[in-house]
Amino acid sequence: MTEPFSIAVNGSQYQFSSTPESAHELDMIPVGDGSFHLLRNGQSYHATLESADYKARLFTFRINGTLHSVKITDQYERLVHQMGLSTGSNKQINHLKAPMPGLVIQILALPGQEVQKGDPLLILEAMKMENVIKAVGTTKIKSVHITKGAAVEKGQLLLEFE
Repeated sequence: MTEPFSIAVNGSQYQFSSTPESAHELDMIPVGDGSFHLLRNGQSYHATLESADYKARLFTFRINGTLHSVKITDQYERLVHQMGLSTGSNKQINHLKAPMPGLVIQILALPGQEVQKGDPLLILEAMKMENVIKAVGTTKIKSVHITKGAAVEKGQLLLEFE
């Protein structure tokens, strides 16, 4: 048995489930690139795909001139969410602590500097290996609490973010 997909329209304004098999039963005809003609309960609709984030399974359609956001989740995504293991987080990180004891080889971030996710912040040598510590999100450096050449302990405050 195939588990149904959960579909939420406009947040949770409309919610329903559909299996991949029942999706083929939709009365929908493509009429152009990203445009469709739909029939539902004897009513005719014109839909255009405005944007698609396939990784997040979030789509925006214009249906008869009105925008609608559509979020599709499968059984695994629902289970991860129910277990509290969602990978996305809106939590703001205000500081960076040393992930391990080591020696600060280079500081690449300065106070007031804006950094993007993945930007290198500093290089920490630990067990004769150089580890590049990177930003986990977009933020601004508030202060730097270490100096080049300093020995740091695991959990020691390295940087603060605004």
